[in-house]
Amino acid sequence: MADEIELKPKGSCLGKLVTLVALCGVAGLAVALYFVVRAQDMSDIKRGASGRPARDLREVLKNSVDRGYPLTLSEEEINRYLKQTLLAKQGGVLGEAVTVDGVRVRLEEGRAEIVIERSVMGWPLTLSMFVRVEQTVGMKGATSTSILRDGGPFLPEVPRLAMLVKGGRFGQLVVPQGFLLLVLPSFDKLAKLYAAELELGFQEMSRISIIDGKLELDPRPDAGKGLPGERDVF
Repeated sequence: MADEIELKPKGSCLGKLVTLVALCGVAGLAVALYFVVRAQDMSDIKRGASGRPARDLREVLKNSVDRGYPLTLSEEEINRYLKQTLLAKQGGVLGEAVTVDGVRVRLEEGRAEIVIERSVMGWPLTLSMFVRVEQTVGMKGATSTSILRDGGPFLPEVPRLAMLVKGGRFGQLVVPQGFLLLVLPSFDKLAKLYAAELELGFQEMSRISIIDGKLELDPRPDAGKGLPGERDVF
């Protein structure tokens, strides 16, 4: 009697492909989580000397609007003001509802990045949102200002990805705009703390330009005449 040999069925190519895709997905998720839990490098953001007092930017902006003169705020001055006022604003307005260790603003050509610093059990974490300003001039010369919560497209040269925009960063990982829904309450609370400054700095200005390291503002009604009739991003 011939010996019976039991043959094990070999896995199909489709099964192996599914397994490979699953493993790649798990590896990709692990890499993404690694960058999420690593705070982004903020050594390039200017904050100035810690002992140097900051100007009251609310008064500076109000004077610019009331007296009608252009104003330039540096990245360093904005961050110094945030550093010196954030703790007082949290304690006086929302108390423990907002647990933020610090806030920094990075000004780049055409956009700003708002970075919230947190810590969990002593481990530093960062969340950030990109912001652009879009202004249009109507038929009667009135300037309309829109604040866009993105930093531009990921790959503008690729048609299918042209509509996919950078929303911000979770740690060191740049994420699409839709992911900001997970952290939007933190930024909304921050905006409420600085509602007066934001109103004066964006809604009361006729022309707003974000350039590398500077925010240029002009409240004069004729300052927006240089804007084209179609949309233009600053």
